[in-house]
Amino acid sequence: MSKAAALYKPLGMAFGMLGGMVASSLFNRTWKAVAGEDDAPDAHDEERNLREILAAAALQGAIFAVVRAAVERGGAVGVRRVTGRWPD
Repeated sequence: MSKAAALYKPLGMAFGMLGGMVASSLFNRTWKAVAGEDDAPDAHDEERNLREILAAAALQGAIFAVVRAAVERGGAVGVRRVTGRWPD
């Protein structure tokens, strides 16, 4: 395992958890702004229609994917700056 990969692995996990918290907060604020509701529907929410549940799921997935990509890319760039190598 290269030095870059060894450095990236624990940092990647820590940043991944932090990114998950950021994405969750961002989704909750976005849902509140879009739907005007504090709680987004989930699949078992009997009082919500399928269209609303799928819209919430799509929005949540998009936000989490963008945050994850940004965090992973930022971590890789940081490791390259420290080690001079891109993590494998």
